[in-house]
Amino acid sequence: MTNSTIPLIILLASACSASLSFAQSFEVVSESVSGAPASVSVAPQPPPPSPPFESKRILGLIPNNRTWPSLTDYKPLTTKEKFAIAKEDSFDRGTLMLAALFAADGQMTNANRSFGQGMKGYAQYFGASYGDLVIGNYMSEAIYPTLFHQDPRYFRRGVGSTWSRLGYSIGQTFWTHTDSDRTQFNYSEILGNSTAVAVSNLYYQDNRSVGNSTTKLGMQIGVDMASNVLKEFWPDLSRKFRKHSQ
Repeated sequence: MTNSTIPLIILLASACSASLSFAQSFEVVSESVSGAPASVSVAPQPPPPSPPFESKRILGLIPNNRTWPSLTDYKPLTTKEKFAIAKEDSFDRGTLMLAALFAADGQMTNANRSFGQGMKGYAQYFGASYGDLVIGNYMSEAIYPTLFHQDPRYFRRGVGSTWSRLGYSIGQTFWTHTDSDRTQFNYSEILGNSTAVAVSNLYYQDNRSVGNSTTKLGMQIGVDMASNVLKEFWPDLSRKFRKHSQ
């Protein structure tokens, strides 16, 4: 063996040794990876609890689409959701029945002589009554709440004495919740109903005076007050009705 071949043999031996060491290291890493425990899958978190079931109507007639059980875990409504509430209230069968009752009362008392009597007169009374309800709903539940960033829902108190809950429900007519989780004067309620009364002067030809408009506004606010009281105490009344029937 010549002197020139000795370095070549040493170089080949070193290369083989390095290759063998790399292969052994690769096998060890492969075994550790293949033997690693499988990643633990995290179970999806359950969605937040939904509010207790709310009856869609009070006494089987009055729409109850915007009542919320409490202010716990408050989340504001989007503009789309506010308009959805106004739509549900406006096109509810209970709203149609209320318009029919108001129309019958208006015709019986001859509240607007220009409407006349008979079926034609009743149709005009019904259209005017239904228009009052729809315009009031969209103004006080969707348009003004969006402009003033107020929440059109009624948040039930549910606890306390009867008198405290009564005062709370009446007060919600003038004091409401905002989208930023604060309280504020209920501009949506007052301005919404005022706008509805102003628009109604276009089709109530016999009642366009300031006095008549003020009376209609007061009646509408009074109806909303009574509606809030029913929303507050309806679960209690409903339970009593069920116990009595049983």
